[in-house]
Amino acid sequence: LSSLSGFHLSHPHPSSFVLRPSPPLHTPALFQHHTMTMTSLRNLSSLYADLDGYLGKLSGAKPLSEREVENLCTKAKEILSCESNVQPIPAPVTLVGDLHGQFYDLVELFSVGGKVPDTNYLFLGDYVDRGYYSVETVTLLVCLKVRYPARIHILRGNHESRQITQVYGFYDECLRKYGSAKVWRLFTDLFDYLPLSALVEDSVFCLHAGLSPSLDTLDHIRELDRVAEVPHEGPICDLMWSDPEDVSGWGISPRGAGYLFGADIVSKFNEINGLSLIARAHQLVMEGHKMMFDDSLVTVWSAPNYCYRCGNVASIMDVGEDLRNEFKTFDAAPQDIREVPVKSGPDYFL
Repeated sequence: LSSLSGFHLSHPHPSSFVLRPSPPLHTPALFQHHTMTMTSLRNLSSLYADLDGYLGKLSGAKPLSEREVENLCTKAKEILSCESNVQPIPAPVTLVGDLHGQFYDLVELFSVGGKVPDTNYLFLGDYVDRGYYSVETVTLLVCLKVRYPARIHILRGNHESRQITQVYGFYDECLRKYGSAKVWRLFTDLFDYLPLSALVEDSVFCLHAGLSPSLDTLDHIRELDRVAEVPHEGPICDLMWSDPEDVSGWGISPRGAGYLFGADIVSKFNEINGLSLIARAHQLVMEGHKMMFDDSLVTVWSAPNYCYRCGNVASIMDVGEDLRNEFKTFDAAPQDIREVPVKSGPDYFL
């Protein structure tokens, strides 16, 4: 918000607004507009109060109520539906890879990368499944997105889908914590609205997984209809599932979805679209990040000690205003601050 009739708003910080009175209003129409504006400001203030309350509850790893989740997802849909399939994002921004329900490690990540809204973040997908706290993790990120929509951006990963979450834990966690599948349906309906990718300063192309033989340009991605379940094949599936590999051209993916793609594919895509780097997540990297293909592609992994057993470190990647990259590596949150729930249900970590 930069201005509204009746009041001019300046906001040096997203969470604080300074109101300065406009010149007097003299006509009935303007008076009515002024009244509507005041109502809008009160509604905005009420929304922020609700969101701050949600964030306070989530900071203690306490799930929101079903009604609160419903209200939150409604607001989030309004915001996400206005974003592009290739959402433009200014630098500086910090890129975050897979999280997979490791809530306490997300809290640790914020202590390393900076608090919100002081730091701008771009999350590359896979917020749920496998970890113990998918509900709290995805709720926190969506709440931050609604509270600070210009500072937090969240993309879709292959686990932000109905089919995958029924297999790898999020569905069962929702049933266990809420007693029904309604919250699962609210979030999986919301996932359909998540952008497919982002573009930092027209130079760094960010997405969850990889490229597609069906998509040569960013404009081709912009033209896709994303509001649907992730399909089993096709360009949207490829963006969610494909992996870089030391191959020439395209290869068959062992995942059973998407493709393998080589350095030549990345070089051609970057040249056509004027890109300096492709940043993605989707693959476990023991060192937290991995540069490939003469530094034209990077994988960022942000779930330390993945599945509570892999022993890997995690990283986030800062993209500065000069588009230089800096990695920050971190370990899992200390054992004394994390809670491990009593084991219930199948093991999703295999």
